[in-house]
Amino acid sequence: MIVDKKHIKYSIYYLVIINLMITNFCYAQNNKKIDSILKFASIEMYVNPDKVIRNGQIIVNESGNNIDHKIMGYKLISDGYSSKRDYEKSLEYVVKANQLLGLTNNQLLKISTLNKTGIQYHQLKIYDKAIEYLDQAEHLMMEYPVPDSIRSYLGRNYIVRGFIYKEKFNCEIAIDFFDKGILELIKSKSKMANSAISIAKYNKGNCYILMLNNKLASVNFQEAIQNAKIVNAKSLQAFALKGLAQVYTIEGNFPLAIQTLKEALFISAEVNDLILNQEIFKGLSENYLAVNEWENFKKYQNKYLFTQKLIKDRERKSVSESLDLKDKYFEQKFKDEVPSYCYKIIGLLFSLVVIVVIFIFIIRKKARKIKIVKEHIQLLQNEK
Repeated sequence: MIVDKKHIKYSIYYLVIINLMITNFCYAQNNKKIDSILKFASIEMYVNPDKVIRNGQIIVNESGNNIDHKIMGYKLISDGYSSKRDYEKSLEYVVKANQLLGLTNNQLLKISTLNKTGIQYHQLKIYDKAIEYLDQAEHLMMEYPVPDSIRSYLGRNYIVRGFIYKEKFNCEIAIDFFDKGILELIKSKSKMANSAISIAKYNKGNCYILMLNNKLASVNFQEAIQNAKIVNAKSLQAFALKGLAQVYTIEGNFPLAIQTLKEALFISAEVNDLILNQEIFKGLSENYLAVNEWENFKKYQNKYLFTQKLIKDRERKSVSESLDLKDKYFEQKFKDEVPSYCYKIIGLLFSLVVIVVIFIFIIRKKARKIKIVKEHIQLLQNEK
């Protein structure tokens, strides 16, 4: 059988072309799938965080050599755990994303990941570390050539700073940063920015309660509810309703407070957020007590105490991890600062040695001059 070499050559060529086409098609399909997961994840974040975590794992597993997708996957898992208030686990995955940042040229991805890391350290109350990452993110944002592309990131950056300044300083400073963040998010013209705007307005509402301004507190809680509804963020709606009920309680409108809290409880059933449920149960028990409905008071007081126990049990599990994390941070900070102190001490000792040497040199020089003058005087005396 005679084999046509030219025919073999063209067959191999066509096989390579077909293989490349199949590879590109599969790659494009994979990208499409990942983009679809990322798009819907932001919608499900406050409704079904467990699904978000599973989708993040899918992206990580299917990312192959695509570093950007792997970072996005880790960040998505981190977001899911953050929504569940498992901040230690959330930090674990955002740290994995950070470790890959040196391998990507995607500046927006770097910015969003650094922002997210700052948020996680804030949630763990490691404020110095939080500010460090927020500063890194802001520095990259200021260098980014297209300002409109970074507005949503800058808005979140300002809002997180507002949280930190509220806890470390006062509400006046915090509100200023919340407003700056909200303005940037509005300028971004992103529908999904409404979740962050809702969070900022909810926290502004809490600040105004502390500042004894119930009117502005109520306005901000109501606006927070509307922003949360735009993106169907159930937990954010429930939190804002809980804040609004607090205003009604302060004003003595207990029936309206109870009605508002029951609406929040109905919405929160889809989310299963223990912190949120605890606050709602506490509010209901206090308001039922105020209107002398003892049975309802006992019912929600028991639910409040049971939920509080669940939260404490969960906190006990994670507290050691959080302490270990803080210990590692301060240990690393100490290690990082030791060389600096050593260099300063060495520099100081070197300066002292130089000063001593110069001082000895000057003394010896003056001593020689004095000796020469004495010898000269003695010589003159001998001549006389």
